Amino acid sequence: MQASFLSLVLLPLAIAIIMVGLGLSLKLADFKRIFVYPKAMIVGLITQMIILPAFCFGIALITNLPPELAVGLMLLAAAPGGPSANLYSHMANGDVALNVSLTALNSLLSIISIGVIVNFSMDYFMQADTYVPLQFQKLLEVFILIVTPIAIGMILKFYFPAKALQAEKYVKMASGAFLALLIILAGLKEIDHLWEDFGVVGGAALLFNLGCLGIGYGLPLLFKLPPKQAIAISMEVGIHNGSLAIYIALSILHNGIMTIPAVVYSLIMFITAAFFAFWSQKRIAN
Repeated sequence: MQASFLSLVLLPLAIAIIMVGLGLSLKLADFKRIFVYPKAMIVGLITQMIILPAFCFGIALITNLPPELAVGLMLLAAAPGGPSANLYSHMANGDVALNVSLTALNSLLSIISIGVIVNFSMDYFMQADTYVPLQFQKLLEVFILIVTPIAIGMILKFYFPAKALQAEKYVKMASGAFLALLIILAGLKEIDHLWEDFGVVGGAALLFNLGCLGIGYGLPLLFKLPPKQAIAISMEVGIHNGSLAIYIALSILHNGIMTIPAVVYSLIMFITAAFFAFWSQKRIAN
C-alpha cells in the first residue's frame, strides 16, 4: 500500500507541483536566452547531457557498484537539474536567468537523454534476464508529467502575472516539503538495507556530486565564460531532480533499490551546494 501510494499518487503529484513552480518562473523570453547566451547554453547542455553521464559511468565502474545501484546512479545522472539549483545559484551570486533557461531546456531534452542513458546502463550493468528496456510509452508518460505542468505554470504566469508571482513562493515551499517527504518515504521503503547500501553507494554519490560541482564550475571557466555563468552551470549540473529519478525508478522501472542513489545524493547535494555557494559568493565578492 505504501509503495503504491508513493509511486501512483505522491510522486506524480510532487513532480507536477515542482514543474508547475518551474513554469511559474518562466517566460517565453527565457527560451530566447538560448540565442542570447549560446556559448553558455551549449557548455551547460554538453556538460549535463554528455560529460556527466560519462563521468558517472566511470565512477560506477571504479567503485564497483552493484548493478541496481549503478543503474540508479546513472538514472540520477540522466535527470535534469532541479528547480533548487535556481535558489542556490542566487545564494552564490550566479546568473539565475541562465539557470532558469538551462533548467527548462534540460527538462525538455531529458525526455530523450533519460531513455538513452537508462537503457544503456541497464543493458550494461544488469543481467539479460532482468533487463527491461525503457519503452517509448513510458518515456511518453515522463514527457507528459514534465511538460504539461510546466506549460500550465507558464500559461498562468502569462495571463495572471501578479498572482503567479505570489503563488511562486508558496509553490517553491511546497516543492521543498514534497522533496523532503519523498526522500524520507523512499528511504523508509528500502529501510531494511538502506544503511547498508548507503555505505556502498555513499562514497560514489559524494564523488559524483563533488565532480558535478567541480566540472560544472571549471569547464565554463576553461571556455572563458564569466564566473557568474560558471556558478550557474555548476549549480545546474550539481543539483539534480532527485524526485524525477525516484519516480522513474519506482513507477516505471518498478525497482525500489534504484531509488537509493537518488535518496543518498539528495541528502548530500544540499549540504555540498550550500558550502559551494558560500565559497563562490566570497570569491565573487573579492
